[in-house]
Amino acid sequence: MHVLVEELRQTPVDELEVEVVERKGLGHPDFIADSSCEAVSQTLCRYYKEQFGTILHHNVDKGLVVGGRARPRFGGGEVLEPIRIIIAGRATTEVARCGKVEKVDVESIAYDAVREWLRASFRYLDVDSHVEIQPMIRMGSADLISVFERAKEVPLANDTSFGVCFAPLTETEQLTLETERFLNSPRFKSSLPEVGEDVKVLCVRRKGEVDMTISTAIISSLTHDISHYLSVKEQVAEQVADLASRLTDMPVSIVVNAADNPDPKSEADVYLTVTGTSAEAGDDGNTGRSNRVNGLITPCRQMSLEATAGKNPVNHVGKIYNVLTKLIADRVYGEIRGVREAYVKVVSQIGKPINQPLVTSVQVVLERSFELEGVKPRVQSIVEDEVANVVEITERVLQGEVTLF
Repeated sequence: MHVLVEELRQTPVDELEVEVVERKGLGHPDFIADSSCEAVSQTLCRYYKEQFGTILHHNVDKGLVVGGRARPRFGGGEVLEPIRIIIAGRATTEVARCGKVEKVDVESIAYDAVREWLRASFRYLDVDSHVEIQPMIRMGSADLISVFERAKEVPLANDTSFGVCFAPLTETEQLTLETERFLNSPRFKSSLPEVGEDVKVLCVRRKGEVDMTISTAIISSLTHDISHYLSVKEQVAEQVADLASRLTDMPVSIVVNAADNPDPKSEADVYLTVTGTSAEAGDDGNTGRSNRVNGLITPCRQMSLEATAGKNPVNHVGKIYNVLTKLIADRVYGEIRGVREAYVKVVSQIGKPINQPLVTSVQVVLERSFELEGVKPRVQSIVEDEVANVVEITERVLQGEVTLF
């Protein structure tokens, strides 16, 4: 195994003058695209295992959310044109068993999987009337199916690709992540149900101060007038300020729905929605444009552009290696004294066992009094351990034990 460990001589991110972090939340159209694809993959995994005893080849990682058209109004509103969710990809559609060919109705499975995820995730989105789901899943490419099926004990990589992740999160990154999770938590929704699921948080830290911009859909049927709307915004800001005070000592300036231009006579100039997502009125989404494997979008960091959602969790390195790099980075930072930041890249080569990556690169930013030679053996040991157990990631994905986006 090629494991390269080197010292990265750079200013730690939390010491940079400017840091930018973003998280797209549960109801954001890009998050909907990711989640819909992943719901289909996981449902296919369960179906294949139940019916055939093993997970069969599939990759359903091409999702598109086409925004609809809606007319929200204080105290009510209606969806005029439904949101369309298109799931495209490849899957095993027929299986030869006992001399017979059994068909797999992949598109019906996909349709039901997306409906189930939407119903579990949104309170005011009527899946029957507000959404059209269009699966477009075809039989897989013969060469990729062959790679999938040739594996014995260890799956063979389906692509020449790579995974990237880092650890730890800075205070600004943790603040961004926890703010969205807080605003979409059952506890918060019970206290302020007017807040929809479409939440986006973007934080900019300039030296020791943070500017946080929160975009959050407000449910029109629960919001009586402009005064009520403004009151909801104030309560969001107050509760987030309280959360921030428990997460960081930095001053945090919070702006909610910055594009608002409140007019008592018009609902069009504030962020009202019927369903809780901007996808109801022309905002589109695409798989892979949402958060990375650590739940964030971090332009100040090394990160992959690979989408984890919808890829099969058996041999698709675009999913597996991104999870693997996070596991390695977390352990390198958490277990080795003197490591201030860890950046991990794992590269695959198509057709090779996934526990034999082409190269694994670990770059560490060290505390001043530590030397690379003192931490290098432990880093290599962690890499070897995690790579040796890479096949366990499949079950961890299916059990929901790892973050994907």
